[in-house]
Amino acid sequence: MTVELVGQLGDDLAIVNAARVSYGKTVEQISERDIGLIRFLARERHGTPFEHVVFSFRVRTSIAVSREWFRHRIGSFNEISTRYVEFSDDFFLPPLENFRRQVGKPGAYSFEPMDAAESATAREAMRAAYDRAYGAYKELLDMGVAKELARDVLPLGTMTEFVWTVNFRSVTNFLSLRTAPAALLEIQQEARQVEALVKAAVPYAYAAWEEGGRASL
Repeated sequence: MTVELVGQLGDDLAIVNAARVSYGKTVEQISERDIGLIRFLARERHGTPFEHVVFSFRVRTSIAVSREWFRHRIGSFNEISTRYVEFSDDFFLPPLENFRRQVGKPGAYSFEPMDAAESATAREAMRAAYDRAYGAYKELLDMGVAKELARDVLPLGTMTEFVWTVNFRSVTNFLSLRTAPAALLEIQQEARQVEALVKAAVPYAYAAWEEGGRASL
């Protein structure tokens, strides 16, 4: 599972100038005063200046994780179309440390790690299921079944790819939810990749958001 930053519009300076336009002012370089302004905006939840930084990410993940990601209707998504492109035999096989056992009732459950032997057995069972499903998919294609129908036999662990374009304010909403301990482990791991890219791209805005408790701006 990978996340790549493929485009960016605006930076910390864009946030400052979006805020200072209220007074008809523009600055060319970030100063300590401007950093203080960014911190003030984040602390007071004056969120609109942060919307003037926009990122485009290219994400490769499983269909299961992508469906959780798409619930965030705060950005724009374009996904690879398997009506036109044939699926490859690429499936999400979790690392052994990701295997866990669900304990408790729905809505009030927790997770316990599985031991190494159990995890290895479960991983091989997933691999075998993927092989069977992909074999059925290829068989259907060989029979002449249209891609858009043959794909229905493939599982949620099949890998997909999409571009996500979103502003910084909305990214803070995504990160506040998807890096939380209660979030799906696999989307937490990808959200951390998003976070590292955002931190490098807008370090002052990121620091102000984190200083404010990582709440959505």
